Amino acid sequence: MASDPTFTTDAAILEHVTSYHATRCAASPIYAFLLGTPSSPQIRFLQASKGVFVARLTLAPHHLNSAGGLHGSVSATIVDWAGGLAIAAWDLRTATGVSVDINISYLSTARLGEEVEIEGRVERVGANLAFTEVRIWKVGVDGGRGAVVISGRHTKFVRSKS
Repeated sequence: MASDPTFTTDAAILEHVTSYHATRCAASPIYAFLLGTPSSPQIRFLQASKGVFVARLTLAPHHLNSAGGLHGSVSATIVDWAGGLAIAAWDLRTATGVSVDINISYLSTARLGEEVEIEGRVERVGANLAFTEVRIWKVGVDGGRGAVVISGRHTKFVRSKS
């Protein structure tokens, strides 16, 4: 269960986000390696509504750096992935554009076997650009959001949905 009890899930958007990941994202070798495929899922989608989704991931050895913490490049890849999925959740689009800018602040870390919660959220979708915000939190022992691990922003060039 996600830690935000005020979040109302839209079943159609949750299905779209899950399907988009299973078909489009899992076709990418890096996303498949880090987040899984339909036959070997690593990511678990919890909630979605217009322009936002929440998922969880348990960290495995391939997510870690040499010091045993969540690797910065994995965090950056998650920001890229989650920004696109948030855009897909905005209006059920099937093309989420290409990256223009990505910014990540590393605030803490998470370790092997820890579960993290990922939230991708649209700030604005215009005719040409979409702006998203992504956060990763550690999941606390109570199952709620703990410390923020990363905070990221992702801008993508998009075309109006046709």
